[in-house]
Amino acid sequence: MSVQHYHNLCQRYKGKAVEIRTHRGEVHRGVIRHVDRRRVYLEPLGGRRDLGGFGLGFYGPGWGYGFGYRPGFGYGLALGAIGTLALLPFFLW
Repeated sequence: MSVQHYHNLCQRYKGKAVEIRTHRGEVHRGVIRHVDRRRVYLEPLGGRRDLGGFGLGFYGPGWGYGFGYRPGFGYGLALGAIGTLALLPFFLW
Protein backbone atom coordinates (compact mmCIF):
# COMPACT_ATOMS: atom_id res chain seq x y z
CA MET A 1 0.00 0.00 0.00
CA SER A 2 1.12 3.55 -0.58
CA VAL A 3 2.07 6.15 2.01
CA GLN A 4 -0.89 8.25 0.83
CA HIS A 5 -3.25 5.32 1.54
CA TYR A 6 -2.00 5.01 5.14
CA HIS A 7 -2.07 8.80 5.57
CA ASN A 8 -5.75 8.83 4.58
CA LEU A 9 -6.54 5.89 6.89
CA CYS A 10 -4.77 7.53 9.82
CA GLN A 11 -6.63 10.80 9.20
CA ARG A 12 -9.90 8.88 9.11
CA TYR A 13 -9.17 6.99 12.37
CA LYS A 14 -7.79 9.96 14.35
CA GLY A 15 -8.84 9.61 17.99
CA LYS A 16 -9.41 5.86 17.65
CA ALA A 17 -7.38 3.00 19.16
CA VAL A 18 -5.37 1.17 16.49
CA GLU A 19 -2.74 -1.51 16.12
CA ILE A 20 0.02 -0.77 13.63
CA ARG A 21 2.45 -3.42 12.42
CA THR A 22 5.58 -2.23 10.65
CA HIS A 23 7.42 -3.90 7.79
CA ARG A 24 9.99 -5.01 10.39
CA GLY A 25 7.35 -6.88 12.40
CA GLU A 26 7.06 -4.40 15.29
CA VAL A 27 3.61 -3.94 16.80
CA HIS A 28 2.43 -0.56 18.13
CA ARG A 29 -0.89 -0.06 19.90
CA GLY A 30 -2.23 3.36 20.70
CA VAL A 31 -4.66 6.13 19.99
CA ILE A 32 -3.94 8.24 16.90
CA ARG A 33 -3.43 11.82 18.13
CA HIS A 34 -1.98 13.57 15.08
CA VAL A 35 -1.04 12.85 11.47
CA ASP A 36 1.28 14.85 9.26
CA ARG A 37 2.78 14.18 5.83
CA ARG A 38 5.45 11.83 7.18
CA ARG A 39 4.34 10.49 10.54
CA VAL A 40 1.42 9.28 12.60
CA TYR A 41 1.60 10.11 16.30
CA LEU A 42 0.31 7.46 18.71
CA GLU A 43 -0.46 7.88 22.37
CA PRO A 44 0.42 4.44 23.78
CA LEU A 45 -2.25 2.34 25.44
CA GLY A 46 -1.58 1.24 29.00
CA GLY A 47 1.12 2.44 31.33
CA ARG A 48 3.93 3.29 28.87
CA ARG A 49 3.00 6.91 28.30
CA ASP A 50 6.39 8.51 29.05
CA LEU A 51 9.01 7.46 26.53
CA GLY A 52 11.75 9.60 28.01
CA GLY A 53 12.11 11.90 25.01
CA PHE A 54 12.88 9.24 22.43
CA GLY A 55 10.57 7.49 20.04
CA LEU A 56 10.58 4.96 17.30
CA GLY A 57 11.62 6.30 13.94
CA PHE A 58 12.51 5.11 10.52
CA TYR A 59 15.55 6.62 8.85
CA GLY A 60 15.91 4.11 6.08
CA PRO A 61 16.82 0.68 7.42
CA GLY A 62 16.84 1.31 11.18
CA TRP A 63 15.96 3.26 14.28
CA GLY A 64 16.33 6.99 14.20
CA TYR A 65 16.23 10.11 16.29
CA GLY A 66 13.95 13.00 15.59
CA PHE A 67 10.62 11.19 15.66
CA GLY A 68 10.58 11.30 19.47
CA TYR A 69 7.89 11.94 21.95
CA ARG A 70 5.89 15.12 21.46
CA PRO A 71 3.74 16.04 24.47
CA GLY A 72 0.10 15.98 23.50
CA PHE A 73 0.80 13.95 20.36
CA GLY A 74 2.51 10.76 21.60
CA TYR A 75 5.38 9.22 19.68
CA GLY A 76 5.82 9.43 15.94
CA LEU A 77 5.88 6.47 13.61
CA ALA A 78 6.84 6.94 9.97
CA LEU A 79 3.96 6.38 7.55
CA GLY A 80 6.34 4.57 5.18
CA ALA A 81 7.11 1.98 7.88
CA ILE A 82 3.48 0.86 8.25
CA GLY A 83 2.78 -2.64 7.01
CA THR A 84 -0.78 -2.97 8.35
CA LEU A 85 -3.19 -0.84 10.34
CA ALA A 86 -6.20 -2.22 12.22
CA LEU A 87 -8.79 -0.68 14.51
CA LEU A 88 -8.81 -2.15 18.03
CA PRO A 89 -12.06 -3.20 19.67
CA PHE A 90 -13.20 -1.01 22.57
CA PHE A 91 -12.54 -3.71 25.23
CA LEU A 92 -8.78 -3.71 24.51
CA TRP A 93 -8.39 -0.11 25.67
